[in-house]
Amino acid sequence: MRRASLLDQRATFGTRRWFLWALLVVLVAAVLVMLVWLAGRYEESQVQDRLDRDATDAVSDLRSALLRNVESLQALHSRNPVQQDRWVQDAAGLLHEHRELLRMEWRDAKLVSLAQANTVYRAPVFDRLGRNNAQSDVLLACTNARRASGPAYSPSYFVPQNEGLGLELMELCLPLTVGGAVTGFLVATYSLNDVLTELIGKQLGRGQDVSFTEADGTRLAFHGASRRGNRAFTSSQLLDLPGFTMVLRLDSWRVTPDLFPNVLTAMVVAMTIALASVLVLLARDMRKRQRAEQRLAEALAFRKAMEDSLVTGLRARDLHGHTTYVNPAFCQMVGFSARELLGPAAAAPYWPTELAGEYQQRQAIRLQGNSPPREGFESVFMRKDGSRFPVLIIEAPLIDAYGVQTGWMSAFLDISEQRRVEEMSRASQERLQATARLATVGEMASLLSHELNQPLAAISSYATGTINMLQDRTQPESNLSLEEAMRHIAEQAQRAGRVIKSVHDFVRRREHAREAVDPRALLDAIMPLVSLQARKLGVRIELRLEDYLPAASCDRTMVEQVLLNLTRNAMQAMDQPTVVDRVLVVQVKRAASNERTSHIHGWLEFSVVDAGLGITHEVASKLFTPFFTTRSEGMGLGLSLCRTVIEQHGGFLEFGANYPQGTVFRFTLPVAPAPQIARTI
Repeated sequence: MRRASLLDQRATFGTRRWFLWALLVVLVAAVLVMLVWLAGRYEESQVQDRLDRDATDAVSDLRSALLRNVESLQALHSRNPVQQDRWVQDAAGLLHEHRELLRMEWRDAKLVSLAQANTVYRAPVFDRLGRNNAQSDVLLACTNARRASGPAYSPSYFVPQNEGLGLELMELCLPLTVGGAVTGFLVATYSLNDVLTELIGKQLGRGQDVSFTEADGTRLAFHGASRRGNRAFTSSQLLDLPGFTMVLRLDSWRVTPDLFPNVLTAMVVAMTIALASVLVLLARDMRKRQRAEQRLAEALAFRKAMEDSLVTGLRARDLHGHTTYVNPAFCQMVGFSARELLGPAAAAPYWPTELAGEYQQRQAIRLQGNSPPREGFESVFMRKDGSRFPVLIIEAPLIDAYGVQTGWMSAFLDISEQRRVEEMSRASQERLQATARLATVGEMASLLSHELNQPLAAISSYATGTINMLQDRTQPESNLSLEEAMRHIAEQAQRAGRVIKSVHDFVRRREHAREAVDPRALLDAIMPLVSLQARKLGVRIELRLEDYLPAASCDRTMVEQVLLNLTRNAMQAMDQPTVVDRVLVVQVKRAASNERTSHIHGWLEFSVVDAGLGITHEVASKLFTPFFTTRSEGMGLGLSLCRTVIEQHGGFLEFGANYPQGTVFRFTLPVAPAPQIARTI
């Protein structure tokens, strides 16, 4: 029974389905027939509208052409007095230009003909019946012209010609006035057939018939193609001339419209057939859609697997700051579950308590769009167990498929290991700097022994002289000599002490501290050591400092090491037999602002200039590389450490050629803020 019921349901469903398909076919057929019928009516309306526009344009062209002819006729009598022979020549020329004019006459005020000219394109039209038959038409036109003081036209009339033919003519009478009085008339005879041929656009007569008719429909003149088709479209426009009115009629013959009168109808029918084909293909499309949905599910699963495998934390927030998505890596990073992180909580649970207010303010600024997108910044997060760890956050707008921002997407990197490596690198850098200082002092140890021998020898000499003076009490001036000898002993001892103290201050390690230091004090601190090597190598030192230089904000010991390293390198560069004039120039001046220093209100530029042989291109590319050196006894750390020190101060270290010979090294230091400036004497 149940199976029979199912069969009955399937049969009923099949019948209904076929009924719906039949109804759909009938509706499509009805729509198709309606579209064909409407397309035919639309095609007819388009033809009629185009014919009406052509008729309007033709009437406008006729009025303009007739007006130009009137102006040309008036120009015949522009000369005063008018000579008859000259008038005949000018009239013949005008008839040659305007084929629609058949004859021109110059008459006096009583309409007596004074001169006339005929067209060369046709035999004289009045030779058979004479001019008197048309005298009444001329009289009517000239009477109207006299009354209106302007050009006037006569009603058209028929003039028989040879071989049973004839012409439909129209007279134009133009009054000639002198001082307001009519002295004569200029009569021009128009052929209505030639008017249609010459004054209406040539293309107008190719696809339709053009004719002049009277108000009752009587045809006066005709021009155009022969009849083509069995359907006529007609348009009439009134041509109102002074003294005469006639109708311009356009007849367009068209064949009976095809089943598809235009491309649009054919396209609509084709689209209807295509619609039926689409319905047939709908089942296949459904199967394809199911396969596409299956592939989409697989792609979503693959994307989910990738998100779960990432070690980078991901977090999505809406425009109100509510967390809408976190990946497993982020949950593992902060120690909270996704349920604890999602929701409209005001403060995130992974924010440190002491920094929650600052983070909320920063989040409000970012949600307002006042911070540049895709810019990384560092922060500190708190795990669920309370431990803190540094993270690098990169945020970007979250754009949906319609190009509208719906929130913010953030990526998080745990940089704890990176910080540990940076601390280790910083410690190694400090040890390298200490090693470089010790190496520098080791090189100068031999110079110190030579330099200290001089004050020690002087002290010994003065001490021996003092003992001799103490033993010889017979000389009265011994007390003054003794005092002078003791003063020299003290000066030489102080000299030796300064040399030893400068080496001690340079070698000993201490904490990096920024302070306001006078530029001259930096140079004075290294000059005892620099002078030792300068005297040994025969180098003359020149110091050039601008007046009223501000103090520099720097770590004094580190900057002194930079200056000592650069001056030592400069003197060693001049230790060549070919270098005769060995001059070391140390210059300090205010630096001009540029793109690297525009964020600081003031900078000082230190320059160390030598007159050596310069730096080759091969050496220049590796000059700041650690452990690269051109001397067998060097460590290759001096310039690398110098650049590191200067960049830690926010400045830059560069070098260039010194003309005509040598090299110049420059570095910049920031000027100490005004409240911190303290001149060192």
